[in-house]
Amino acid sequence: MNRVKCAILGGSGYTAVELLKILIRHPGAEVVAVTSRQDPGKPVSAEHPVLLNRFDLPMENFDPAGLKAKGVECVFGCLPHGASMESIPPLLELGIRVVDLSADYRLKDAAIYQQWYKETHHDTANLAHAVYGLPELFADSIRTAKLVANPGCYPQTAILGLAPLVRANLIELDTIIIDSKSGISGGGRTPKLSFHYPECNESVSAYGIGSHRHTPEIEQALTIVAGAPVSVIFTPHLMPMDRGIFSTIYATPKLPLDEGRLVKLYREFYRGKPFVRVRESLPATKDTAHTNYLDLCVKMVRGRVLVLAAEDNLVRGASGVAVQNFNLMFGFEETTALA
Repeated sequence: MNRVKCAILGGSGYTAVELLKILIRHPGAEVVAVTSRQDPGKPVSAEHPVLLNRFDLPMENFDPAGLKAKGVECVFGCLPHGASMESIPPLLELGIRVVDLSADYRLKDAAIYQQWYKETHHDTANLAHAVYGLPELFADSIRTAKLVANPGCYPQTAILGLAPLVRANLIELDTIIIDSKSGISGGGRTPKLSFHYPECNESVSAYGIGSHRHTPEIEQALTIVAGAPVSVIFTPHLMPMDRGIFSTIYATPKLPLDEGRLVKLYREFYRGKPFVRVRESLPATKDTAHTNYLDLCVKMVRGRVLVLAAEDNLVRGASGVAVQNFNLMFGFEETTALA
């Protein structure tokens, strides 16, 4: 098997270390460069001791021509939003394919990006042909994409939780409520007061009420699936745990529905999709921890549809699905190196 030479931009964060843990066991991938703006020359394993004697490559400054000279064919962008749109264009010009884990290429409308992220998009040319990287819905486009916009962590639970319902036109599209909880790692590795142990331990708090940036991403994808405008109320919460996302989704049916029919609908919709598990028992974040699985359970309660969804926010929510996209792009089995 020919190994695809890869690079990771931004080696200090949680998504980068999760990516490396997956890629070093991938038989078709070879990571030949990891960049860092803060710590060039520092071994990756010094930043992430879990990789000691497993991946000790020194981090380096970002140099697109240097990456091309090393034979890099795919770059995983683990930079913050705003930084990605500055770094990715020269890579694409050199013919290097990109899986971007930031939010910079997820929203197709630059005006909506500016509205929710409070900054101007500087790469509208590449934004126009970026493919939204949710394999269960857009695999055919991902296979040939030059630039894949890796989906957000919360949106995957919401979009995959609702896709069978909106595709079948079974629910009202303007009364959807998504109540989500995330572990602390969802806020990234940079220290913030709200993630300080005494602030978040033994406490649950909501944030981003009516303003969370994943809202338009959820609505955009579901609108594509439904073929009609979808609007949601999305409320995220911070939970005192390291990792995991759990979403409870409420929808109003357009006609009386039977729970058995819904379970059958979901199982048929996700047939052949190896990382979505439709189950009758109630999911929990521990069931999906450290895996690329997203678990779904659909129920009828007092005439409403309830969908329960759980995933690991760092693996399925970010780095795992990035490798799933990589596998599609470079012709590997979709499940390679993933569990």
